[in-house]
Amino acid sequence: MTTTNGTENKFEMASRPSTKRGRNMIAIASGKGGVGKTWFSITLSHALTRLKEKVLLFDADFGLANVDIQLGLMARYDLGSVLTHKITLNQAVIKLPSPLGFDVIAGRSGSGSLANMPFAYVQSLNNDLLSLSSNYSKVIVDLGAGVEKPVRETARSCGKILVLCTDEPTSLTDAYAFIKVLVLENRNIDIRIVINSANSIKEGEKTYETLRKACNGFLKISPPLAGIVRRDPRVREAIRHQTSLLVRYPNAEASEDVYNIAHSLI
Repeated sequence: MTTTNGTENKFEMASRPSTKRGRNMIAIASGKGGVGKTWFSITLSHALTRLKEKVLLFDADFGLANVDIQLGLMARYDLGSVLTHKITLNQAVIKLPSPLGFDVIAGRSGSGSLANMPFAYVQSLNNDLLSLSSNYSKVIVDLGAGVEKPVRETARSCGKILVLCTDEPTSLTDAYAFIKVLVLENRNIDIRIVINSANSIKEGEKTYETLRKACNGFLKISPPLAGIVRRDPRVREAIRHQTSLLVRYPNAEASEDVYNIAHSLI
């Protein structure tokens, strides 16, 4: 495939799996949907910004992107515009004003074509993100659910991967499956666990231990606990109002928990 000026499309020039990683890039994964991954990505980005980090939040859920929806954004450009060569990745950056203050690159909600994009496109997009990451101290990458190749490749480009799960058996099973696939591809990958919607810190620790034991027993690894976020009804209210929990309820238990995780990543 060539462009209008006869030059080779850069997306088709990427033929081998990416081996470069952004040390300041942190992937947020879940293995399944519905565990609060996007909410956590937004709240973590906001917490890091309040801790004086320069943050970019990249919505890498290529099929069911919703960072812009949860933030109430009307994005002029998104990843679809990048992939159709209308703009560069840098031009897709949305700078959020105070009180949020971090930058966002929106995905394209409900686009199955993005979820099934050619693998070379994913590689090229990751390379562009890696270059863009040099402008930030932290880049939060909100991955799509599942273990498909585009998700794994994007995760592999990040220096750290936070796997979010709850105490639901399906969440634990899918989180383990995600970890297993990544570890089989590269045992040196930095994976950490975040337990979300825990009834208490103690219950969260029990959930983490269940997942850790499975990883240790079958994979011979013990991913460390990055943190526990307690269940808080104000989280849903913040989502409903399309704003960050740290703006609406800065003293909520869940806000405190995400702040603690943010501190550990600096």
